[in-house]
Amino acid sequence: MGEPRDRATLQTEAISPDRPLANQPSKIVVVDGPDAGKEVAFRGDGVTVGTDAGSDLVLRDQTVSRRHLQITRASEGFTATDLGSTNGTTYEGSRISSVMLPPGAFITLGQTTICLQPLDAVREVKPSKSMKFGDLLGRSLRMRQVFAVLERVAPTDATVLLEGPTGVGKDLAARGIHEHSQRRGGPFVVLDCGAISRSLIESELFGHVRGSFTGAIADRAGAFERADKGSLFLDEIGELELDLQPKLLRALESREVRRVGGDASTKIDIRLIAATNRDLKIEMEKGRFRQDLYYRLSVVKIAMPPLRERLEDLATLVQAFLKSTGGDPDDDISGPNFERLMAHRWPGNVRELRNVIERSAFMAIGGPPKFADLDIQLATPGAAGVGIRTDLAFKDAKERLLASFERAYLHAVFDECGGNISRTARRAGLDRAHLKTLLRKHGLLATKVEEDDEPVA
Repeated sequence: MGEPRDRATLQTEAISPDRPLANQPSKIVVVDGPDAGKEVAFRGDGVTVGTDAGSDLVLRDQTVSRRHLQITRASEGFTATDLGSTNGTTYEGSRISSVMLPPGAFITLGQTTICLQPLDAVREVKPSKSMKFGDLLGRSLRMRQVFAVLERVAPTDATVLLEGPTGVGKDLAARGIHEHSQRRGGPFVVLDCGAISRSLIESELFGHVRGSFTGAIADRAGAFERADKGSLFLDEIGELELDLQPKLLRALESREVRRVGGDASTKIDIRLIAATNRDLKIEMEKGRFRQDLYYRLSVVKIAMPPLRERLEDLATLVQAFLKSTGGDPDDDISGPNFERLMAHRWPGNVRELRNVIERSAFMAIGGPPKFADLDIQLATPGAAGVGIRTDLAFKDAKERLLASFERAYLHAVFDECGGNISRTARRAGLDRAHLKTLLRKHGLLATKVEEDDEPVA
């Protein structure tokens, strides 16, 4: 059997810091308008767009001219030239005759918007020889493929979308991209879109001026401004409310932001990295995520594999986590404890593994922790794991099981969300007030922190 092909790795093969942009495989994708979803790859040196049947990209939009636009390769990228169209061509809010385009650029023709995208490559990226990238570790093929892509894309300014379940290390990948980029001397700003209340997220993104809303006692720069000349990492981008997505897209396109309540716009120079544990294509199909924003974010997509799909890395990770707690870096990671770890499904991924090892190590008695001596506690499936009481009547056993599940579920989600009530409510699909009632019921919410769960504007 050949090496597994990773779609994210294949797509990012199109981005290489060693090749001029004009030499990299690209395509034009229609992201809005009557032909949304239609695309054409570059064949030769250019692509013509229009309603004429002889165009390379033929559109049905009657507000588009027969021969409307031509996009050609240039030494530094691509050039878009309006071909004397009736309704004109718009880029970044301005009508253009000719303009140089970066990857991910959006151009509007009549009622149609098209995007310049890297072309999904058909060759695999050779796995990296390194077994780490930043603070990410792994000797498995899957992770070395990811490292190879990260190594290629980090030196560029391409927008990166990191996909994968909670706990796989998307935050570490984002920081590694920044630290291996030309912007490493600038700020690395993190904004978790799922941890901030709806009422504050716009202010957190774009900033606000004094008096723009209750509690705005002073002017404040948002994440975009704070990340100027550096990188902005938008975590859990899939949690961003639909009505805020056009504002985010506009900021990315225009490279300027306007603070909430303000009149003046501020130019920004950032590299954007986004992450999500959702499938944004499914969210897009369900109308919960804008198609144009999806294409703008997914210039380069990288799928981070769950721990259960790269168990070859388990010993390396355990050794690293044990070392961080004062253990022997050369300790033998084998035996019954290791067999138990290998058999576990790891729903919480690397984050869960770290918690298990660190908790066991800190509870060890008598000097530096030894792996073979750790009392490793794992959540196990089956009747005993979920607390089924066969000595009780069905009704009573069911009530106890539901109560146990309720507390365990709330405890896990509340912990994953960093004790943030708003984010926990969104993740669990519960009303915020009802969630607080449940948290109090199970003793998971201290009175003194009940209201202290929202960021301060």
